[in-house]
Amino acid sequence: MTGEISIGGVYLPSILLLAIAAVLLTAIATRLLAFAGFYRAVTYRPLVDLALFFLILGLLALLTGPSA
Repeated sequence: MTGEISIGGVYLPSILLLAIAAVLLTAIATRLLAFAGFYRAVTYRPLVDLALFFLILGLLALLTGPSA
């Protein structure tokens, strides 16, 4: 993962692009979990959704990290 990415001459931090991708993947995952009935066993759904977002964001950061 590099520090900045140039899109049309505008430099954006790479973590911003990863966070946008993580939001989209979290939305898909929460719909799948709701369809499977997972949230019936959860006391506080927003906290689970937030934790899921950070897990996906961390996974994306690890996968796009330097390949050294």
